[in-house]
Amino acid sequence: MTDSLSLQSKNDRPEFFNELLEPIDEIQPASVTIWQRLYGQGVLRKFGILLILAVIWELYARSLNNPLVFPAFSDTLVALFDGFLSGELLSAGVATILLLIQGYALGLLFAAILTTLASVSKIGADLLETLTAMFNPLPSIAMLPLAMVWFGLGDGSVIFVLVHAVLWAVALNTFSGFKSVSQTLRLVGQNYGLKGPGYIFKILIPGAFASILTGMKVGWAFAWRTLIAAELVFGASSGSGGLGWYLFQKKNELLITEVFGGLLTIIVFGLIIENFVFNSIEKATVRRWGMLQ
Repeated sequence: MTDSLSLQSKNDRPEFFNELLEPIDEIQPASVTIWQRLYGQGVLRKFGILLILAVIWELYARSLNNPLVFPAFSDTLVALFDGFLSGELLSAGVATILLLIQGYALGLLFAAILTTLASVSKIGADLLETLTAMFNPLPSIAMLPLAMVWFGLGDGSVIFVLVHAVLWAVALNTFSGFKSVSQTLRLVGQNYGLKGPGYIFKILIPGAFASILTGMKVGWAFAWRTLIAAELVFGASSGSGGLGWYLFQKKNELLITEVFGGLLTIIVFGLIIENFVFNSIEKATVRRWGMLQ
């Protein structure tokens, strides 16, 4: 009965089917202007922000008209290029980066050891939480006088404070990421018989890598600032150092434009590490895995 009514309605309204059978016009994509394409590029947006900041810097310095207090951006660029051409700023930057790599790598190693212990035993978790609560609030630069007593004036003292700057931030974020791994992933690992290091490397680390990467970024920032401050102190004490010593020396000579050139070098290094190193790791891992938008 129902089928016959349906067929009758179809015969009565053939235009209904004609409309459906007519080819649908191809949907034309909306035209995208060149400005919309440029705006969609994150690199260009960030470059535009930097350009605006540079213009503001230049205009403010020109209005102030006091190079001993605030030199212009153009003059700072000249001092920056002169420092690199002479090799003075380049050698200072290389010395700082090499020292940073050593301290950062050791900090990551100790953080991995503590986090591994915390992941496999309750005693290890209690140890990590206690040490983090004790030492994480302690500024790394405050450890510098003690480091000078223990290791003397040299790279050892700087590396010690760098490890302190990196260790707790990375360990805390990593362990927090491990605890936030879903129970489903944990059960999958247990069903496959994963235990110990295999469980950590195949289940916990991939599941918590977003938090781990955040900890690495925070540790890097802490280490970078601590290193520059430590080099300022060691530059005053032993007459040697990297970018921190360069800033200290130029300040004593009242070469403020060169001081700003050194500061700009520190900023450029930070931008390079953030946008090329950590962003590349993020795109190859957590963004590719769909863990971040």
